Amino acid sequence: MSYGALPPKQGLYDPANEHDACGVGFVAHIKGKKSHEIIRQGLTILERLHHRGAVGADPRAGDGAGLLMQIPDAFFRAVVDFDLPAEGEYAVGMLFLPRNEAAAARAVEVVEQFIGAEGQRLIGWRDVPVDNSGLGHSVLPTEPLIRQVFIGRGDNCADQDAFERKLFVIRKQIENRVRALNLEGGDAFYFTSLSSRTLVYKGMLLAGQVGEYYQ
Repeated sequence: MSYGALPPKQGLYDPANEHDACGVGFVAHIKGKKSHEIIRQGLTILERLHHRGAVGADPRAGDGAGLLMQIPDAFFRAVVDFDLPAEGEYAVGMLFLPRNEAAAARAVEVVEQFIGAEGQRLIGWRDVPVDNSGLGHSVLPTEPLIRQVFIGRGDNCADQDAFERKLFVIRKQIENRVRALNLEGGDAFYFTSLSSRTLVYKGMLLAGQVGEYYQ
């Protein structure tokens, strides 16, 4: 394989690792200060990466884009109607659910069942506000219901690392159970994230649609 004008292998660099891939950007505050400005800058990065995403016959349908961030603790305390434990003592699961009401309700039951079975505490649910007016006609029929589940750390988790491991176990059990139930529209069921540290907003969106779709 020819690598053209790429420099020769040296140190930790190997031209064999060069390849085309989706675009990725990263923003951080050097002193760890949290602010919405970082989110705005992340969304600007996504807009600049528009050329990296694939677009089909529907010009308003993309092959996927999203934003990974630290859990916005102050924001959640301002918008949820229930009390939250200290930061790091709770997790947020970002969930895609079927549009079918009965199927969504059954999936929610499964989520709550395994949270309790693994010794963790269900705190509450939040409906994620979205604006789907910019979605393409090919995307709208499969748009999921999007909700966030808040989970308190149980006594069987000694620290946040143990909590993260428990969340992984919970997620896998939920996914397997929902898959086995074969719910109507169940293929829409999906965790974009389940963590006490990070949160992922994403979808089958164009890069520039992420900040428009999620309010």
